[in-house]
Amino acid sequence: QVQLVESGGGLVQAGGSLRLSCAASGRTFSSYVMGWFRQAPGKEREFVARISWSSGSAYYTDSVKGRFTISKDNAKNTVYLQMNSLKPEDTAVYYCAAAGDYASTGEYDYWGQGTQVTVSS
Repeated sequence: QVQLVESGGGLVQAGGSLRLSCAASGRTFSSYVMGWFRQAPGKEREFVARISWSSGSAYYTDSVKGRFTISKDNAKNTVYLQMNSLKPEDTAVYYCAAAGDYASTGEYDYWGQGTQVTVSS
């Protein structure tokens, strides 16, 4: 059974930093693409960043480029999202997701339960 467990959310002042973690278990993820998404109150879920588990190549949405960094630890089967220079508009529930065949489908197959990030002004 695949599990994605996020942690690291919390309350931080604008300009501060947080690091989110996503611990993955239940299968081999070496060929997967791992993504971070977020959903703010009253808004649709939006893509934040993704990373290829095999190549390490990363991609970001424009609003977080230069502030957020996605990374992975193969030994720990964990993906991270380092968030710096946080803004109030980054406030959202952040979700980790895993895509088994992203190149073909662009779809994510598994989702975590989410972790709340709140940035105060």
